[in-house]
Parts: sequence; C-alpha cells; structure tokens
Amino acid sequence: MNQDYLWIEALKFNAQGLIPAIAQDAEDGTVLMMAWMNKESIQKTLETQEVHYWSRSRSELWHKGATSGHIQKLKSLYYDCDADTLLLKIEQIGDIACHTGARSCFFQEVKINC
Repeated sequence: MNQDYLWIEALKFNAQGLIPAIAQDAEDGTVLMMAWMNKESIQKTLETQEVHYWSRSRSELWHKGATSGHIQKLKSLYYDCDADTLLLKIEQIGDIACHTGARSCFFQEVKINC
C-alpha cells in the first residue's frame, strides 16, 4: 500500500468491509448523498481525484457519474472522531448527485410539529 494511504488502515469498516461516505458540496455545504466505500474505492478516489464508491447492489466498484457525466471531483476528505464515517467535500459536475435527477438525495422532508 502507498505510504500516503496508511491512514486508511485506521478506519473502522463494517463486517462487509464498507464504510459510509457522505458527499457534501465543497462550496455551499449542501449534503448531496450518502454511499458506501471500501479500501479499493478510497484508494481509487485518491489516485484519480474523482469519487469512486462500492455498489452493494452490483458488488462492484462504481465511478460516480461514469455513465451520466455527473462526476464528483474530490476537493477534500475527512473521517470522523470514531473513524467509522467519511466526509467527502466535492465539486458536483452537472449539479446532480441523485439518481432521480435531483441535486441532492435528501429532498424528502419529514414534517415535524415544534
């Protein structure tokens, strides 16, 4: 493993070897989506500076936007205090992150009474 990637070994992956990754717009802070990453997708993301995830449904590496053109360019990467969640600050090309065509996957608001 590349010495620059040794920090990946400190991450806490689940039993399937995956870790949740939140994609956030680096410019305005909008949370765009959540997906799963494994060690390979993290390394590929760092090498290419374009985000790669692990598709649980297809059991394969997934280059975000490879077919749609809505790629995610990595601007910075963080992991949380427990080392069990990633935060990817990205530039969303085409301004569409969700497979529905929405900018963000988080568009279904639950109305609460306060």
